[in-house]
Amino acid sequence: MAKSILNKKSMAFLEAYLNNAAPTGYEWDGQKLWMEYLKPYVDTFITDTYGTAVGVINPDAKYKVVIEGHADEISWYVNYITDNGLLYVIRNGGSDHQIAPSKVVNIHTKKGIVKGVFGWPAIHTRNRSKEEAPKPENIFIDIGAKDKKEVEEMGVHVGCVITYPDEFHVLNKDKFVCRALDNRMGGFMVAEVARLLKENKKELPFGLYVTNSVQEEIGLRGAQMIAERIQPNAAIVTDVTHDTTTPMIDKKKQGHQKIGEGPVIAYAPAVQQKLRDLIIEAAEDNDIPFQRSALSRATGTDTDAFAYSNSGVASALISLPLRYMHTTVEMVHREDVENVIKLIYESVLRIKDGESFSYFD
Repeated sequence: MAKSILNKKSMAFLEAYLNNAAPTGYEWDGQKLWMEYLKPYVDTFITDTYGTAVGVINPDAKYKVVIEGHADEISWYVNYITDNGLLYVIRNGGSDHQIAPSKVVNIHTKKGIVKGVFGWPAIHTRNRSKEEAPKPENIFIDIGAKDKKEVEEMGVHVGCVITYPDEFHVLNKDKFVCRALDNRMGGFMVAEVARLLKENKKELPFGLYVTNSVQEEIGLRGAQMIAERIQPNAAIVTDVTHDTTTPMIDKKKQGHQKIGEGPVIAYAPAVQQKLRDLIIEAAEDNDIPFQRSALSRATGTDTDAFAYSNSGVASALISLPLRYMHTTVEMVHREDVENVIKLIYESVLRIKDGESFSYFD
């Protein structure tokens, strides 16, 4: 068995990073953790107004390559407080209403965390012939307050952001489980690439921009902003994709990807083919297992934001297969995590200074 590239320091950082809440629009505490971990492996940092963080290697180089993940997690906002002290919510990102009932939540206020629960009528009280499914209009949070006044006295108001507290753990030795693996794992993996480059004393002929973008979950917003700031020549983006081997998923529609079988390399209009070919060659030459996926008009990831910025940036997507996306029990395989890191690392080492990836050169 090959030696793991994830060391004790890496795993300690990963656990702390995942357990920290970083909902869309409120990513800064997680970004500070990420920057502190990355600091020994980069030359300088760039940050922007909304919280995207970038560790830069060779900041004076003219040719620029981005490796990127995103930092935010799905969440809820308090939208309405009833007279008897219950809270109704709206989404902040693609939060799944069907998993909400009976979940414990953290409500973030200026006074600190207020605990609550998504309540649901007991099975004994429901009409089983006309059962109502959970939906955004009927799920609600109970924080134990007797009325609206007490809610407000606890520091809870319309606009407070709500996250789940579910923390990192490992199933069966090699399955990482947590909320927000989508896509805190991306930020972790690109940071590990920077660590390996430093520890292996690799000198790059270009500037490498190790990027952890914000606000992906509401439309790739952080990537749009930072792409304009960096103006890169190439971008390798990593995100998660669905393991389609679990029940109730149609492989004819979703394709076939499975945790434990390697990174997933995307085929899509936004994916620049010569850059993708370079990544596939890096995988084949280094015996890194990989899978393929075909995407339609858009990848739905920050790849799209980079690809179509600045008159066009050669961009590619390497995805980490994941089970149970946008739940609190997202699951990935440790070997896939390591192989995504290896694949980005080996791909970066193959890029030449000034490479255009154009088919017309």
